[in-house]
Amino acid sequence: AAYTAVDKAESDQGLANLINNDAVAVLAQEAKKLDALLVHYSTDYVFNGAGDAPWVETDQMAPLNVYGETKLAGEQAIQASGCKYLIFRTSWVYGKQGNNFAKTMLKLAKERDNLSIIEDQIGAPTSAELIAGVTVTAIQKSLANESLLGIYHLAPTGFCSWFEYASYVIELARTLGVELQVNDIKGIPSSEYKTAAIRPLNSRLNTNKLQQNFQLSLPHWKIGVEQLVKGL
Repeated sequence: AAYTAVDKAESDQGLANLINNDAVAVLAQEAKKLDALLVHYSTDYVFNGAGDAPWVETDQMAPLNVYGETKLAGEQAIQASGCKYLIFRTSWVYGKQGNNFAKTMLKLAKERDNLSIIEDQIGAPTSAELIAGVTVTAIQKSLANESLLGIYHLAPTGFCSWFEYASYVIELARTLGVELQVNDIKGIPSSEYKTAAIRPLNSRLNTNKLQQNFQLSLPHWKIGVEQLVKGL
């Protein structure tokens, strides 16, 4: 569980911090008392989004918004507790249930002729199924070898912009026979779409540590998105 309303967090800092930091600190302290393993999910938003190199686990953190600040504080509370932990930083998470970007794009594509989508924020759409599967493997191997505990970046391979993500979803839906109204999809810079919270432009995550330590081969982001769209 987390406070993930990124824009709302800017004006709701107390609740965001209570959920993303204070509550996490309590869980970590209890895990330490019980000698339990704490599994925690964090975010690429702990970084400032500068440059275009994929972020590694040891890179300097400098959140641009309240959400990122509270998630970073939660990570630090876990580390300070001395408990055993696995922290997975991930990005652009979606699942079959609930709202997600792909569902929103398909809805808009049925209603509008034109869509303008941000093209200068780069990351990797990550499925909840992939996160769950990797978590199971990591728990099993970490319990057998505690030297594997720590912070990891978890995302599929490949990168895309929100514009490329939307274009792929819409193109795929059309090939599956879905009737869509949209006929023009335009990429725009973040500066043309003002939000309460600043988003990092570079959300690329380097997953080499995860793949090497747990002997994993991660799928390309398009595979999970294709499964999502077909399921919808």
